[in-house]
Amino acid sequence: MAPALAPDGRVPPGAVIAEVLEHLQATWPEEGCGVLLRGATPETWRVRRIRNASPTPRTHFEFDLGEWLQVCRDADARAERVACVFHSHVNAAADFSVEDRERAAPSGTPLLPGVSHLVAAVHGGCVTHLSLFAWESEDFLRVSVSLADFRIEKPV
Repeated sequence: MAPALAPDGRVPPGAVIAEVLEHLQATWPEEGCGVLLRGATPETWRVRRIRNASPTPRTHFEFDLGEWLQVCRDADARAERVACVFHSHVNAAADFSVEDRERAAPSGTPLLPGVSHLVAAVHGGCVTHLSLFAWESEDFLRVSVSLADFRIEKPV
């Protein structure tokens, strides 16, 4: 099942991506994370930042479980669904790592079916690359995303 993100079925609108990237730059030098929520109408989006509760936040991300539960409850109450999980890699490539794959689909089946994963490479506090991964044919495959439409700078 391909992720239903935007009219083309893949990439969130530019303003949504920009909000995500600003958050991920602000969390540097630690990995930032969160989810993109979709409402009942195609143009309804919400970015929900989630605290990285990993004991090693410079190299891993882990949702704070209490916040994650609250996000799920709020989404249900607002008739939203999780469309995308996002996180950053600090001074590393925007690849879906082996660990990312194992956490997203530990037994070869996605824990969140139909949910894509957006990964940003953040070097020196600035996003340098962005990759979107969607579950297709028994694996997460890269979906093309361009940063050309964004001017993202490290917040002062």
